[in-house]
Amino acid sequence: MNKVTYPKEVLEKMKEIVDTCMGDAPPYCEATCPMHTDVKGYVNLIAEGKYKEAIELIREKLFLPATLGRICAHPCEEKCKRGEFKQPMSIAALKRFVADNYDNEKDWNLSIETEKDKRVAVIGAGPAGAQAALDLRRKGYNVTVFEKLPVLGGMMRVGIPEYRLPRNIIDFEYSLLKKIGVEFKLGVEIGKDISFEALKKDFDVVLIAVGAHKGVVIPVPGHELNGVLNAVEFLREVSLTKKANIGKKIAVIGGGNVAIDVARSARRVGAEEVHLVCLESREAMPAHTWEIEEAEEEGIIIHDSFGPEKIIGKDGEVVGIEIKECISIFDKEGKFNPQFNESNKQILEVDNVIFAVGQAVDNSFVSDGMLETQRGGRFKVDPITLQTKLENVFVAGDASGRSTIVIEAMAEGRKAAISIDRYLQGKDLYSDREFEGSYETWLETEIKDDTPNLPRVETTKVEPSKRILSFEEVDLGFNEEQAKEEASRCLKCECRLCVKECEMLKDFCNCPKDLFEEILETGEIDPKIPYSCNMCSQCTLVCPKDFKIKDRFMDIRKQMIKANNGKSPMKGHNAIEVHQALGFSKLFNIAIKDGKAKKTKRVFIPGCSLPSYNPYAVGKTLEYLQEKLPGTGAILKCCGKPTKALGQIDKFKERYAGLQAEIDRLGAEEIIVACQSCFLTISEYSPNQKVRSLWTVLPEIGLPENVRGIGKNSDITFAIHDSCSTRDRSDIHDGIRWIINELGYKIEELSYSRENTRCCGFGGMVVPANPELALRVMKRRTAEAKSDYMVTYCAACRESMVRGGKNALHILDLIFGGPWTSKSKFPGVPSSPITSWANRYKSKREIKKRK
Repeated sequence: MNKVTYPKEVLEKMKEIVDTCMGDAPPYCEATCPMHTDVKGYVNLIAEGKYKEAIELIREKLFLPATLGRICAHPCEEKCKRGEFKQPMSIAALKRFVADNYDNEKDWNLSIETEKDKRVAVIGAGPAGAQAALDLRRKGYNVTVFEKLPVLGGMMRVGIPEYRLPRNIIDFEYSLLKKIGVEFKLGVEIGKDISFEALKKDFDVVLIAVGAHKGVVIPVPGHELNGVLNAVEFLREVSLTKKANIGKKIAVIGGGNVAIDVARSARRVGAEEVHLVCLESREAMPAHTWEIEEAEEEGIIIHDSFGPEKIIGKDGEVVGIEIKECISIFDKEGKFNPQFNESNKQILEVDNVIFAVGQAVDNSFVSDGMLETQRGGRFKVDPITLQTKLENVFVAGDASGRSTIVIEAMAEGRKAAISIDRYLQGKDLYSDREFEGSYETWLETEIKDDTPNLPRVETTKVEPSKRILSFEEVDLGFNEEQAKEEASRCLKCECRLCVKECEMLKDFCNCPKDLFEEILETGEIDPKIPYSCNMCSQCTLVCPKDFKIKDRFMDIRKQMIKANNGKSPMKGHNAIEVHQALGFSKLFNIAIKDGKAKKTKRVFIPGCSLPSYNPYAVGKTLEYLQEKLPGTGAILKCCGKPTKALGQIDKFKERYAGLQAEIDRLGAEEIIVACQSCFLTISEYSPNQKVRSLWTVLPEIGLPENVRGIGKNSDITFAIHDSCSTRDRSDIHDGIRWIINELGYKIEELSYSRENTRCCGFGGMVVPANPELALRVMKRRTAEAKSDYMVTYCAACRESMVRGGKNALHILDLIFGGPWTSKSKFPGVPSSPITSWANRYKSKREIKKRK
């Protein structure tokens, strides 16, 4: 076959699928996760009890699964589809379950690429710095992490209380970096122990990943009194010593998660009365709802919609704080400009005031002017590359001001590592960066009306009266039963509906986009792919975008025919060529008028497969039509659909012209067809004749008197298989069911029936091109039927049902045969093509009898 070329309009239709197909769209949770963890994948593995596989999948993206399972702010849950029920999946807790119970360091991936002669210095051992160090080490770089603190984890360790994140978890998970060769230098302060300039000189690249270790204090009157603290210093002291020099009564200023952490920690280091004062209303507090609830359970008193007026002192020590009602926080322009009700003030007697109203970065280790900075001491960076104005200095995490939670800091670290790797290799730093960090997926799914609103499974927690006595972990996580129950709630958000429905697409792609993208990029595709399509349109029915994928495969077939000198590139289609040649041969063709009528008003066209299967039924049908509808002739000639299905359009038109000539010669104004493919083809190409289905004509003229009720005593229930060719013709579906009811047989309706029917496996000339696939499609279809008996109104479909393992009949077998019972001998499949052609010749003789 010569090289296939595609017309512009064909390529444009393929491009439409490539551009808008949602088959490769990530679930909402995965796209929202800054690290793009395969949430759907591991959650469903947990539901299946495949815990080791789940933790392995998590670790492909995350080196801190147990840590994140405890303290991640889980933005993924905010986009979870079950959130529409106000019951999002408990994703973080599920991650923690497998991490706590099935994460074995012996299974960790310790591989690295070939060692490189480049050195990278990372300042800060928090999540951003650690993630960058890990990724760069895996690339083969020599990485050294410098950390001011004597411990690993950065702000994650000294800013998050131990009752939320046990320190052994951090040490265990950070050990991966040491195992693969990342060097840590703890207790080393850049700018004091080593100058930034020296670091920049000694290493090829420097990544600044310091946390926001400077606390902020609002300069209200009294802020200089002893006993006024900031959250950062307080939490650091508590983290490192589990102690704090505070009194019995405390006021915490702030409404975020840090403020909640301060308040709850204060209870654990001796405070007996803790007030939390915040400008926001309870509903608008930035802290997580569950954090607020747990704080209140521990006795924290929340004064929402209040702000500090002044701190009251005596002898230089804090003795109280005056607060006043906040009536608005932002002005009309959306700027922070709180307004207060001066007539509503309260005084709280307290020993300490701790401000949790923000954090800043200490950038004093960098000489003035060397790097550009912005508000809060953070460094200015290129938002795409995280590169500073010094080309070998990058910034990530708190230091860039672009992340506020741990998982975002990790994503920043990964982003920086990508940039650093490219920089050191002299590659473009900007290409293909659009899907780093959180982004909006192009997936569009709807929750079905019958989806159950299953409640979110809650983790087990220590009782408040016990938990405030120590820094032991409060949330105990899921047990196995709870984890499986929660994981089973996942809606498995994805598109790929066409792939789930189509056996052929399952074999050749992850989604249709893959196939057409390859053609657009290379101009090539395996001929087996387009010739494996049954042309049933089931993919289009389930596609939210209504892509007509069968039409695209037909476009490809047509171009392959042109490139192959008018022949199909599939060897198996030689049999179709022979079939078509014989189907238009005078040996097997006949066209007759109704000899008993003055004029032949209509013709009966039985098609090809029915005459090849049951000559008797063909003759009896014509005889009955002539009795009820005088002036009915008949034509036994192929409509050429197989030729068209191969993509041989010019040859098809030539062959169909021969059929049209016979119709015109007989003077027929109306055509009655028994074959569904013929019905579609003739309806399209014989616009001057009225084309009707035999299955809508029979209900009008009635069935022969002697067959009505013939099956009422049968012990058989027939499952009806509807032809996909006429899936959109409800009148045909109704007609078939009317006929069977008139005959008296019992009916089973399949799950996929009428307009939603599935292909029998015979369509699209797939059997000779891909017989294994065709048989799977046949067996899938028959497996839907509970009954062992099926009936259809296409002889090719009937053969498919038999090959799929059922006893199957054509509906004309029911009308002109029987009664059928479980003791009847059911027809099988032709023993050879010779049998089919012998029947075809017999059908010609049956028709000739009615001349």
